[in-house]
Amino acid sequence: MSDQDGKKTLGLSGGARNGRVNQSFSRGRTKSVVVETKRKRVVVPKPGSSGGGAGGEAVKRPSGVSDAEMERRLKALQAAKSREAEEAENRAREEREREEERERRRAEIEAKEREEREREEALKAKEEDDQRRLAEEEARRTAEKAAVDAPAPAKSADPQRAPVNKPGTPTPRRDKDRDDKGGRGKAPERDGRRTGKLTVNQALAGRDGGRQRSMAAMKRKQERARQKAMGGQVEREKIVRDVQVPDSIIVSELANRMAERVADVVKALMNMGMMVTQNQPVDQDTAELIVEEFGHNMVRVSDSDVEQVIDSVEDKPEDLVSRPPVITIMGHVDHGKTSLLDAIRNAKVVAGEAGGITQHIGAYQVTTDKGAVLSFLDTPGHAAFTSMRARGAQVTDIVVLVVAADDAVMPQTVEAINHAKAAGVPMIVAINKIDRPAADPNKVRTDLLQHEVVVEGMSGDVQDVEVSAITGQGLDDLLDAIALQAEILELKANPDRSASGAVIEAQLDVGRGPVATVLVQNGTLKQGDIFVVGEQWGKVRALVDDKGERVKEAGPSVPVEVLGLNGTPEAGDVLNVV
Repeated sequence: MSDQDGKKTLGLSGGARNGRVNQSFSRGRTKSVVVETKRKRVVVPKPGSSGGGAGGEAVKRPSGVSDAEMERRLKALQAAKSREAEEAENRAREEREREEERERRRAEIEAKEREEREREEALKAKEEDDQRRLAEEEARRTAEKAAVDAPAPAKSADPQRAPVNKPGTPTPRRDKDRDDKGGRGKAPERDGRRTGKLTVNQALAGRDGGRQRSMAAMKRKQERARQKAMGGQVEREKIVRDVQVPDSIIVSELANRMAERVADVVKALMNMGMMVTQNQPVDQDTAELIVEEFGHNMVRVSDSDVEQVIDSVEDKPEDLVSRPPVITIMGHVDHGKTSLLDAIRNAKVVAGEAGGITQHIGAYQVTTDKGAVLSFLDTPGHAAFTSMRARGAQVTDIVVLVVAADDAVMPQTVEAINHAKAAGVPMIVAINKIDRPAADPNKVRTDLLQHEVVVEGMSGDVQDVEVSAITGQGLDDLLDAIALQAEILELKANPDRSASGAVIEAQLDVGRGPVATVLVQNGTLKQGDIFVVGEQWGKVRALVDDKGERVKEAGPSVPVEVLGLNGTPEAGDVLNVV
């Protein structure tokens, strides 16, 4: 190649390639430059030849390339060819898999379309079959009606003109509107086709229709037909029932107990001037009027009837055995009731009370040195707990009236005396705090005379004992007096019967649920017994004695904690095992 001047440019011979490049400069100047590009020669060995192997033909390689470099290049070239072959094989395999997936999906779609077509054809065939069957039925009915309504040949004016139905000729159809039962004027069905849309129920039911009449409906129909054939409606004899009505009853429940319709009961109440609904309660007198109006007998019941039935069980004298006495500690606030009981049972219950005042009714069982078992009830001293103290006196056998020797008789001491007299139980006066310097036991005895309590020291029948809860003085004398009084009472109970008792205290304990302290008065309370207590009920899940230990059963005069109630009862409620 030559430039513009016709001069031959310098270049390399062999694999050189020339080209022209225009260069641009500032101020619009340009210049054309000839550029030579030299291609590098690559030697590719022929297939089957090995580079540098013994016995193989030597491959021609460019100068300056060593044997190791040539060997490396040949290996890289072979690896590239093998990778290219593997990639081509992978691409072919993936293409085959994609083609198979497309074929499978195409087959699934064709199968679904084929099933849909078959389903549609089946429905269409069933619909055509139903239409054909309906058409045949309609033609048969029309032929029967035409045969019945056709005039007799004898009455025709011209016998030759009388129409003769030859076999095989269709009978003329009458107007479908006139043949339709009830004269509804329904549009005639032409060619056995239905008017309107075909539903699934109609297609499945066919000419038999959708729902069928029940057996009860068929029996009622046969009963009506039989009564009609016998000559009229047979009146059923009214059943007179004894209806139990509590103090208050819901209108619907009253109707159910009378086996009457609720609407009739509500109507009767409205006729009486009471605008009530079926969910409103009525009193016992109104319910009695309704019951008598419907011809039933009224039986009045109350919630306490259940307990009266349970309490009606009488024990035989030969079944009775001796039981421990139940002693109630009563008295004024801070006269030392709980401290005296602590000294007897060697426990420190008062330490856990708020301010040294007993906030609950506690029940404990104590065994004396002589082997006598005594059940103690510790009642609160607050005036607000008068009703609880009264209930404590109702379940007791002996009342121990604690009076402080340095304080004499106080208002709540008088209340305790009144409760003991109302319960009709014997009383033992315990003059406490005689260790105080200001103690005056005689003043206590004198003050008791004002309330008709005469102690033995003043020619009376009430025992009095001077005690001290701090020093323990007179405690043995008090226990002996209690044991003597218990022997005089001859307390007995039947342990071999269903248990009954009284609730001393009840509370809702976290983790254990409703817990009631029960003093068993008769029978034996066992684990697993089902009981009713007041408005609550339950099953004995566990029994815990006054020492905190679990026991399996509790006999008469034994206080225990009962677990397993569905609710919290009231103090003083009666517990009965059912």
